Amino acid sequence: MKPIVFTDDTFETEVLKSELPVLIDFWAVWCGPCRMIAPIVEEMATEFSGKAKIGKLDVDENQQTAIKYGVRSIPTLLIFKGGVVKDTIIGAVPKAQIVQKLNAVL
Repeated sequence: MKPIVFTDDTFETEVLKSELPVLIDFWAVWCGPCRMIAPIVEEMATEFSGKAKIGKLDVDENQQTAIKYGVRSIPTLLIFKGGVVKDTIIGAVPKAQIVQKLNAVL
């Protein structure tokens, strides 16, 4: 499973109206720490298949959503449930920390 690619256009349908909790990696191509957590996000997309949506949102191409949720530094991971932000993780953190926070909302 690959992470879902979220955009400003698909955000409401894919994230806010999602039946499942959603983990979004706000990233950019030029961001070094973003590349460090990319493999973690990809692994989690497979591991949480059917339990949560795991995806990425490119902040350069989708500035509206990044601004709306106050994403100022990347990588920032937001965990949504029922259309509401339940947790925020900023920076390249260990996988265990991301998994623990996602499991808390499942």
